[in-house]
Amino acid sequence: MEEENVAKEEGSEIMPWINEKDCVGCGVCVENCPVGTISLENGVAIIDMVNCIHCGICHDICSEGAVKHDGEKIPDEVQANVTKTKEFMNSCAKYLGDSKEKQKCLNRMMKHFNKEKIVAEKTLEKLQMLKTE
Repeated sequence: MEEENVAKEEGSEIMPWINEKDCVGCGVCVENCPVGTISLENGVAIIDMVNCIHCGICHDICSEGAVKHDGEKIPDEVQANVTKTKEFMNSCAKYLGDSKEKQKCLNRMMKHFNKEKIVAEKTLEKLQMLKTE
């Protein structure tokens, strides 16, 4: 069963996000959001991700568990990356006329994700230093 990420900014991969199937539209998150970035539309909470400060209050206060953290989407994100990579591999073989291009494409995508991993690790190192400030 796929959960839908309901946010003002479509396709947002950032926490928090609302699982619209779990949201009962009670409005407790709307009332408790310190920056007023949550609203109700058609009985479902919507988060304005552009202005959300990611404080986590909505997640903690939702009695229905409809407000989710981004970590809960990791399996979906991994699968999306694998699926997209396979699509790129097939497109490379098709448009470049050689099945060897699939492996070249795979190697490029692996380099891309390794770079993303390094960026994340270095970002975490810098963020860890903020704990001492």
